[in-house]
Amino acid sequence: MPANKPLRFLVTNDDGIDSPGLAALEAALPDSAESIVVAPAEEQSGCSHQVTTAQGFRAMRCGEGRFAVNASPADCIRIAVHSFRTSFDWVLAGINHGANLGADIYYSGTVAAAREAALHGIPAIALSHYRNRVLSPQDWRRATSWARRLIPRLIDRPLNQGEYWNVNLPSLAPGPADPEMVDCEVDTSPLPLVFAVDGDCYHYAGRYHRRGRQGGRDVEICFGGKIAVSLLTLP
Repeated sequence: MPANKPLRFLVTNDDGIDSPGLAALEAALPDSAESIVVAPAEEQSGCSHQVTTAQGFRAMRCGEGRFAVNASPADCIRIAVHSFRTSFDWVLAGINHGANLGADIYYSGTVAAAREAALHGIPAIALSHYRNRVLSPQDWRRATSWARRLIPRLIDRPLNQGEYWNVNLPSLAPGPADPEMVDCEVDTSPLPLVFAVDGDCYHYAGRYHRRGRQGGRDVEICFGGKIAVSLLTLP
């Protein structure tokens, strides 16, 4: 596209249109960018690549270039591509309130939005922010700073058809230093199978920060305080 033509972004998430992570991502967009936000009206965390086909859903305008959809993140991409603009240069999904590392990519609505974009031939980045409540509280201003730095770098790296990025920001103690960006593969270790059992009712009780990890892969990289950047590909 011409160098003087602004990039057009479709922005979504799975935490809902009013989430602080979405606001942090919008604040990280390049200054010259054009954007439209099409995001779930309410939280849809863990919905994976669910789409709505057996019933209708509403896309409600809630501001200039902003639409709240009472459906999944993948539905948001589908309706945006169908109805709101003929083309987008990039889809950005996030910033998710919590990491989407390793096996999480199969459960995450945030990653599913990027995957749905890739299905339609649109380059996409899913961004998530690991939460370590012991180490530090969520710092969305700092997350915006990191995302603002890395988004142009990824945009400058050409993607092949069916490829998309999955980015996980680390949880760091307060400080001025920016974390290193590391290209890494996805960790295939399963999440811990720990359940509290009350009669015939099972409550998941696995501790996220104690999950298995393989050396040099996304879980270890992010837990080690660096930005994990993984290239994902459609099957």
